[in-house]
Amino acid sequence: MTLLPPPTRVAVVGTGLAGLRTAAELRGRGFTGRLTVVGEERVAPYDRPPLSKELLTRTAAVDLAGEGYGDLVSLADELLTGHRAVALAADDDGARLTVAGPAGTREVTADVVVVATGASPVVVPGWRDVLTLHDLDDAAALRGRLVPGARLAVVGAGWIGAELATVAAAAGVHVTVLEGGPVPLGHVLGAQVGALLLPWYAERGIELRCGATVTAADAGGVVLGDGERVAADAVVAAVGVRPSTGWLAGALPLTPRGAVPVDLAGRVRGGPASVRAVGDCTDRHSPRDGVVPGAHWDGALNHPAALVADLLGVADGPAPDPAPYVFSTQLGHELTVVGHVPPGARIVLRGDPGAGPWTALYVVPDSEGAPRLHAGLTVDRPRDVGPLRKVLSAPAHPILDLAAAADPAVQLRKALA
Repeated sequence: MTLLPPPTRVAVVGTGLAGLRTAAELRGRGFTGRLTVVGEERVAPYDRPPLSKELLTRTAAVDLAGEGYGDLVSLADELLTGHRAVALAADDDGARLTVAGPAGTREVTADVVVVATGASPVVVPGWRDVLTLHDLDDAAALRGRLVPGARLAVVGAGWIGAELATVAAAAGVHVTVLEGGPVPLGHVLGAQVGALLLPWYAERGIELRCGATVTAADAGGVVLGDGERVAADAVVAAVGVRPSTGWLAGALPLTPRGAVPVDLAGRVRGGPASVRAVGDCTDRHSPRDGVVPGAHWDGALNHPAALVADLLGVADGPAPDPAPYVFSTQLGHELTVVGHVPPGARIVLRGDPGAGPWTALYVVPDSEGAPRLHAGLTVDRPRDVGPLRKVLSAPAHPILDLAAAADPAVQLRKALA
């Protein structure tokens, strides 16, 4: 990749957390050139996690400027809200962005374009009048239906599905969660650990049906593969998200799932030097973990710093490679996942999952058979989060003392070589 001199014109596409933090980092690092920010939503940047975690108790948008993350009105020379990026033409000398807004299309030229368009919820073809939970409008539409005694069907027992089911059940809604896999969060945590979450649903009065294939869905319910219809007053599809990159087809290389492949500094792998990308629209290549998909709040918050430092030529060393970090409040528990969970890993449990806080450690032997720690899930055990984030952000996965790690009375840092 050809490296450009520090830019004098930068366009940021996306007004979510990643786009906002990119703009704030640019100004904070001394960028005095022209900054244009483009965003499809018309509202000021807001925090998305409360939309599911606090759907019924925090009904106003959580303004990111008010939370101290930056104010686009003061950061940008030109702020184009209500505008959607529709095309990009870029080479190593610069980029031309085409955006569509209320008055039609226009072009924005820049030395560098930073793509931070995030991700969009998967919409299953043929499902009619089925809700999603991704933005303020989605939350408002759903909130009005979650009244005591209502019936809610949630398709998918992932992060959003579990968080939504939790708040709805607590409000007196009859909740059925339909999960295609054998256990909740199995695609993230693996089957063994996902199975440990199964009792949580019944404890909260939620009906969880795993191995459920949904063949049709509408506003009044869903139809399963065996022909059974599950009636509902509202149906929410929580079956994942996809990078919002359709407008980039042909302009940038994309991974099989449609993400922009980037390195630790947000440079597009195999792409022009005039384009960077960050946040949920990316697949980030880590020398330690391999390809790490976006769609993590922590990445949107922290990765723009390395991108901007590299872009402006003020980085004081190689770009950092922080361990992926995800947090969730669901079914009466606080969960964090640190690191990139590998398939087929050995599970080491710290604590009894049926009797209080616990942690699951994911261990893979190296070429010499030494047990290397790759990831960890903590459940109501915050004391393990800090050590996990520290050691899993090192250049190599640490060797784990299996016996010490399995003893919850032993501090985790003492079990690491």
